[in-house]
Amino acid sequence: MALSHKTRKRLSILLLVVWLPLYIAVAIRVVALFDRPPIWAELLVYVGLGFLWAIPFKVIFKGVGREDPDAARDDERP
Repeated sequence: MALSHKTRKRLSILLLVVWLPLYIAVAIRVVALFDRPPIWAELLVYVGLGFLWAIPFKVIFKGVGREDPDAARDDERP
């Protein structure tokens, strides 16, 4: 099932406004459950978690910054 450009844009905004803050809060809580590791290990954990959240949503974010390819172009010349 292919998502339209408009749907992908709306889903990406929803993910960034709702899902990402929730993911950050959960990640901080989970890391806080363990004893504090050395700063370099903690940095690696947070960098890894920072990339991990985006992997499943790559399809939604791909091409969102571009103009809608399905929209009619008004500036086309015959």
